[in-house]
Amino acid sequence: MKGFLIAGPASGVGKTTTALALCAGLQARGLSVQAFKCGPDFLDTGHLAAVTGRPARNLDGWMLDEAANREVFARAAADADIAIVEGMMGLFDGVSGQGDKGSAAEIAKMLSLPVILVLDASKCARSIAAVIRGFEVFDPMLRFAGLVLNGVAGESHFRTLEDAIRSTSPTPLLGWLPREECVRIPERHLGLRTAQEESEGVGKTKAFAAFAEKYLALDELLRSEPVLPVELYPAQRPTTSSRVSIGVAQDQAFCFYYRDNLDLLERAGARIVPFSPLRDAHLPDGLDALYLGGGYPEIYAARLSANGSLAAEIRAFAAEGRPIYAECGGMIYLSRQLQTSDGQVFSMTGVLPLDIEMTDKLVRFGYVEVELRRECLLGNKGTVMRGHSFHYSRLAATGELPAAFHARYSISGKSRDEGVMFRNVLASYIHLHFGGSPSIAAKFVRVAEEIAHSLVEAQ
Repeated sequence: MKGFLIAGPASGVGKTTTALALCAGLQARGLSVQAFKCGPDFLDTGHLAAVTGRPARNLDGWMLDEAANREVFARAAADADIAIVEGMMGLFDGVSGQGDKGSAAEIAKMLSLPVILVLDASKCARSIAAVIRGFEVFDPMLRFAGLVLNGVAGESHFRTLEDAIRSTSPTPLLGWLPREECVRIPERHLGLRTAQEESEGVGKTKAFAAFAEKYLALDELLRSEPVLPVELYPAQRPTTSSRVSIGVAQDQAFCFYYRDNLDLLERAGARIVPFSPLRDAHLPDGLDALYLGGGYPEIYAARLSANGSLAAEIRAFAAEGRPIYAECGGMIYLSRQLQTSDGQVFSMTGVLPLDIEMTDKLVRFGYVEVELRRECLLGNKGTVMRGHSFHYSRLAATGELPAAFHARYSISGKSRDEGVMFRNVLASYIHLHFGGSPSIAAKFVRVAEEIAHSLVEAQ
């Protein structure tokens, strides 16, 4: 079993392009590739999953402890030939300037993964060797498996870079990448366009595979020795029989989910039932709870608003007292109305007495630790959970609803009440990772089961 972590000195240097190219190129050679993403990002995991054909997982040193990260890695990579982990931001960038907590470097050391360092060479010559040498000696506990130079202007530019690097660095040079339109993924206000829009399909995967074969030294990478210790692979737990059915909104408008959240719900006794608020006129039969994740409801606001039959069923579902958990875009969908950035107003499901409007800048960004203000479908009062906040909208009007959480934001250091509760509905802007608090999934399933039983007895 081989594994590598793809890192860079900063954001925007080509980590995602390199990771996707490696995944596609290695898979085209007949290898089973398991992809991961460091940090809370949903978009990159979607693209990695589309290219590999396997669910990509998030590894995170702040939201998850070491044991949880190891378990996520072990479960997903156990039957793969190679693991590719895409880092976040710069290799050493985390939640503090004084340590590597929450960084890609922390994950690399935690899982004994050698690092492939990707550098933007578009405006560099010999100076790039100094940057590389600094990264090589900054933390002696890290091992570097190779270097990839992105944005190279051509062969002559590469030869200049190569001469400088080979004279000072012991790390193998694995190749260079020009700027090519066939592997470019456009961006929008939350980052890359989604995998459903860009990376899915044979054409894009073949383009990434050809890109890797042409520019990256895949043979040299495959000749490296296996490095992952066998103790990372614990025995699989027995599958728990399903006790409840949870409908999960999954389409272009709702696609921000940590895959491990869904897996934890399944292991707690839930059957996950996907449905599409964009395409389905009715909820699936026999649901006991709903999970509405984040995504881009603002882009599809007109279609969501036009789907009145599904909105009516979701209102009735909530009025019946069945549990609904909604994050960010899911909360927008549960509101009365959404005002988009061009000033248009669209009706949503009307489950919650909230009006929401899009903004032209990030409202809150970064890691968040929350403590439950009262018992709810995710836990008892005082339960502490960790997640991430990243949104371009705000609450323009709210009804008199009790707050769900007391939130502490890692970047600003500020604390405030967050989220709302209404009947058995819990909604907030925060994307929680259930792996950070093992009781969350079990509580969600237990509440759904108890409410389902009570409704049957009341009939």
